Amino acid sequence: MDRLATSFYDWPLIGSFGIFNDTEIRAIHLGFATFLAFTAYPALTRSPRHHIPLLDIGLCLIGAFSASYIFLFYDQLVSRPGLPNTQDLVVSVIGLVLLLEAARRTLGPPLMVVAIVFLTYSLAGPYMPEIIAHKGVSLEELVNHQWLTTEGVFGIALGVSSSFVFLFVLFGALLDKAGAGNYFIQVAFSLLGHMRGGPAKAAVVSSGLTGLISGSSIANVVTTGTFTIPMMKRVGFTSEKAGAVEVASSVNGQIMPPVMGAAAFLMVEYVGISYVQVITHAFLPALISYLALIYIVHLEALKLDMQGLPRRGAVKPWQLRIFGMLTGFLLTAGLAAAVYFGIGWIKPMFGDYAGIVIALLLGGAYLFLLSYAAKVPDLQLDDPNSPMVQLPEVAPTVKSGLHFLLPVVVLVWCLMVERLSPGLSAFWATVLMIFILVTQRPLIAWFRNEQGIAHRLRQGANELVDGLIVGARNMIGIGIATATAGIIVGAVSQTGVGSVLADLVEVLSMGNLLLMLILTAVLSLILGMGLPTTANYIVVSSLLAPVVISLGQESGLIVPLIAVHLFVFYFGIMADVTPPVGLASLPRRQCPVVIPSGPVLSPSATACVRRRCRSCLSSTPICC
Repeated sequence: MDRLATSFYDWPLIGSFGIFNDTEIRAIHLGFATFLAFTAYPALTRSPRHHIPLLDIGLCLIGAFSASYIFLFYDQLVSRPGLPNTQDLVVSVIGLVLLLEAARRTLGPPLMVVAIVFLTYSLAGPYMPEIIAHKGVSLEELVNHQWLTTEGVFGIALGVSSSFVFLFVLFGALLDKAGAGNYFIQVAFSLLGHMRGGPAKAAVVSSGLTGLISGSSIANVVTTGTFTIPMMKRVGFTSEKAGAVEVASSVNGQIMPPVMGAAAFLMVEYVGISYVQVITHAFLPALISYLALIYIVHLEALKLDMQGLPRRGAVKPWQLRIFGMLTGFLLTAGLAAAVYFGIGWIKPMFGDYAGIVIALLLGGAYLFLLSYAAKVPDLQLDDPNSPMVQLPEVAPTVKSGLHFLLPVVVLVWCLMVERLSPGLSAFWATVLMIFILVTQRPLIAWFRNEQGIAHRLRQGANELVDGLIVGARNMIGIGIATATAGIIVGAVSQTGVGSVLADLVEVLSMGNLLLMLILTAVLSLILGMGLPTTANYIVVSSLLAPVVISLGQESGLIVPLIAVHLFVFYFGIMADVTPPVGLASLPRRQCPVVIPSGPVLSPSATACVRRRCRSCLSSTPICC
């Protein structure tokens, strides 16, 4: 069975064309991220948004070449390890400078400043205070360690970004572009909107459902907050409380399996366990966090004496509602058992053709669910500014998007049952998602006997292109952040400052494990003022995770490594809500050129519609 599973699931890896080693993949990945960073993000607030200046074109080309240098000259660099020539040094220095500028553009100055501090510390070690002084490194040693080896920029963090994270980010972007984000929001409102503070509870649940596929708190806020925050304000929540509920729910989306934040994939490498074990440990805390948020929202609704929104149609007695829930649960459990054991029988029965049979069965399920969805109206995007009088009906809302669950099922199946790698699991889920994105509209039109199937097919193809653009853009910040955080990790490994800081923290904690954990949490929050979640996790886990474990051993306690990393991870996600930065809490920026409300449009006012806005790659008036 294992041989058959491998032969089917691993066929994209057969052959040698396009197969690179880890170092080459990291260089290619950073090359594309640097190129897109200089083309998608303007240098200054006054820089043009609708065309790329010649200076940025030059910088993106030079940056892409510098980042891809290891890939382009891989054979030469391998033949002379640790002996860089003049060309290597020049390219490395330019690459480091442009990487810092790319970090400033995409993530703001804080991460760039922290990286510069560590670079300065590496060069000026003898001049530092005695407690953190070291012998120092030369410029040649610095750039060789940071740029030409896998100890600095091209380290584990960038490797995880290129191997796992990009596919998961792309999968989430395609799923949202297909309409799954709106589907989860509408389902949450139809099920919970009738309760006290229903829109706020629906915001918590919809953010959790979106967190299943996004793994990004900021993307979660942008996806769900556009609709949930105005709805919460309509039923009586203040603007501050509505925003707080949405941000808290969205940040927790990073700890919601199966698609967690980029730091979770780094945890796989740092801890040395499988991704399945990571999400197994993370599921219960994620579930508890969302139950706690729902309870907090309920208490707030009771204080404000809020009432739920009316449902459409007759309200069923509570006995029938409970019976319906139990019936749905039993049917779902029975279907899951049938799928699990059925596929287990298919593999030995059909041998080498098992993969084809499974694909045909999956296609049949997809067609059945689409025919089911074609019987109900399409879900419409809710207007956040219109009054919300009643909730959507539960049954039609749930039926309209059940086919969106298939890619998530495939992802979980490949991860949990087939035990495939996270990257290969995300690959298969993304392949199915691309097929659904292109075919769902024409097939629904065909089931409804509607005209214009060719137009629907073109619409699906356009949505696929837009989803690829959104996925690539969402990946820019993660790629640049992991590469820049590699500078910090490289400086720690080259100078040995990690052990010094660890000893200092151990002295401050006075050997008390609880105090040590408090100091670790405080350090995570302080670094979160300027570093994104991924960089925050890399720095804190590299510096303090070993110290916490050793301190626990000295106290006679066995502290699991995964527990320490999850502790750092949970406080690291607070980076997106920690002032003064708090990226997830910031209001959405608007395009500098928007359509005015009056009937007269100036030529400059329509530029954002006629051309893609450079700062967000959108063609809508409100671009960012």
